[in-house]
Amino acid sequence: MEKQKKFGLFRYLVPGFLFQSVVIGGGYGTGNEIAQYFGIHGMKAGIIGMIVTTLVWAVVAAATFEFCRTFKVYDYNNMSQKLLGPVGYLYEVCYIILMLIVLGVINATASSMIADLTGWTGWIGIIILSLGIIYLILRGTETIEKVLSFWSYVLYAVYAVFMIICFTKFGPAIKEAFAAGSGEYTKDFVNASGEALTSTIGGLSIGSAIVDGFKYSFYNLGIVPAILYTVRECETRKQAVVCGLLAGLIGVLPAFLLLLAMGGALPEAVFNANNNGTAVSAIFSKLNMRWLYVIFEIVLFGTLIETGSGFIKAVDDRIEISAAVNGQETPKWVRPVVAIGLTLLGVAVSTFGLTGLIAKGYGTICWGFLIVYVIPMLTIGIYKIAKAGK
Repeated sequence: MEKQKKFGLFRYLVPGFLFQSVVIGGGYGTGNEIAQYFGIHGMKAGIIGMIVTTLVWAVVAAATFEFCRTFKVYDYNNMSQKLLGPVGYLYEVCYIILMLIVLGVINATASSMIADLTGWTGWIGIIILSLGIIYLILRGTETIEKVLSFWSYVLYAVYAVFMIICFTKFGPAIKEAFAAGSGEYTKDFVNASGEALTSTIGGLSIGSAIVDGFKYSFYNLGIVPAILYTVRECETRKQAVVCGLLAGLIGVLPAFLLLLAMGGALPEAVFNANNNGTAVSAIFSKLNMRWLYVIFEIVLFGTLIETGSGFIKAVDDRIEISAAVNGQETPKWVRPVVAIGLTLLGVAVSTFGLTGLIAKGYGTICWGFLIVYVIPMLTIGIYKIAKAGK
């Protein structure tokens, strides 16, 4: 009973904060994932797609957290083995592929951010990002939980200011974007280089927006088993399920706010995202507020560090827990080698470019997670939970 009393509001929110911190990475930081999966459909259809993503995230996270509480498995390897049995390794294959794609995306994003902000070489951004990730991994679980949770509060504070300014300055443009519905929305604009361009978004079916909502949710759900250590203190079904439902809502909120802000910079934001630029640069070029852009990018740079450390920590946990199960102690050199090695791999992957990694990498791996994680968890997982009882 004493432990249950200590499970207050903060413990309910922590899994959501960490899920958001890991998922936010390159996509929210540049706005490109939001533009390519939701903005491209127009505002109304894009929001429908985002509602689909929210529901899938919340339901699957709730089922996963309760599955892990029931069977006391708090790393992705033991979870996938318990869920899938002898083919549990298939989840790990998908997870490693996703991790490398994400590490590539956040490195490419860090490079782009620093280059845009300072004019320096993008390698400065990659070095700062790498050092931040390695530091958090070496500090361990408690530091990661505290830093990621604190940074979520900072993120929401900046987003609040950002949204107030966007609605104040872009109100008519956002209304115009909503009025266009899911129909074709063509507009002339001038890019950062001074070129006059014409771009069109929308004109796609509501069904395609729903499919993109599912696709976006599937590959990001591969992150959920990376934060299982945050639900170790859940002792009841209610605690685990509520943590999962809140994780879905908390995770999608920044994306929803960014999509609304993007309504004031359509179709430029989508054009930038599809042409090796960034969606947020289109928003800030219209705002013409350098100070806000600098603060926004600094805060989102911090989330890149959180994303990378979240993915790599899951691999470190997998190694350490496997060793403990076999009665072995993990050598002290393993954690730094894993942190440095995977960070360097991410740097190598980033050379493929931001746009290609998001469009091709994420678009392909989403189906893998649907097959080896989402469907099994919502069928086999729920069956095993029901069979095991409380």
